[in-house]
Amino acid sequence: MVKRTEFVEFAIEQMAPLVGIRVRAMFGGFGVYQDDLMFAIIVDDSLYFKADAASCGEFTALGLNPFTYAARGKTVTMQYYAAPPEVFESPETMQEWARLAIGAALRARAK
Repeated sequence: MVKRTEFVEFAIEQMAPLVGIRVRAMFGGFGVYQDDLMFAIIVDDSLYFKADAASCGEFTALGLNPFTYAARGKTVTMQYYAAPPEVFESPETMQEWARLAIGAALRARAK
């Protein structure tokens, strides 16, 4: 089991006002949930938010990249984008971006 780091604790604390925020260890990292909806991942003390066609422009406009990993000799790109640095400076900004990611996760669930 992966141990929760100070980074994980800090990120969750910044999102806590959104209610129902929890973290679960998975695949060497963590899934970040609001109730049962996963909207972010934390891997190697880096935060990535869920994005979709409606929201990925927000990330790419800031030059933020999606999370990738290697599997069976291929690079896999996920629909989770690096969090902008300013989310770590302000709880309000963290919550704003988390809401954007929650919206993307809700739209994905509805499909």
